[in-house]
Amino acid sequence: MTIDFNTICDKYGDRLYAAAFNICRQQQDAEDAVQDALIAYYKTDKDFQSEEHIKAWLLRVTINAAKSTKRLLWNKNRTSYEDYMDSLVFEEPSDKELLDEVLALPEKYRIVIHLFYYEEYKTKEIAEILKIPENTVKTRLLNGRKLLKTKLEGWEDE
Repeated sequence: MTIDFNTICDKYGDRLYAAAFNICRQQQDAEDAVQDALIAYYKTDKDFQSEEHIKAWLLRVTINAAKSTKRLLWNKNRTSYEDYMDSLVFEEPSDKELLDEVLALPEKYRIVIHLFYYEEYKTKEIAEILKIPENTVKTRLLNGRKLLKTKLEGWEDE
């Protein structure tokens, strides 16, 4: 199964960007990771089983590209993501605070939380995307939630 390239860009571009930004924390790096993933899709002759398989494959390629970018030496000396975060518009001020806390989590928790809550994948699907055991995904979700709960304890139930 294949889907038209423009359809893929329109349908999944924002989701791929969100996943990449979650890792890179830099607008340009996230855009580059998405571009790399979309180019890989364009060039691949892989036979996908379904549209969901395409989406999972794109997310995996995007996450790997974002991680590679983050590891680069020149990237470690770049400015932080605060300027970009300031340009985002949030419906409620607490939404920005929550995103800040999620982005402050260690990467291993941030990725699974993003895939679980924002992309609405099940733990088994996340395990397949990240190529880690499902129990590891469950543990990371549990530990990530605990860290968030500790950080957000002062918040009222929202």
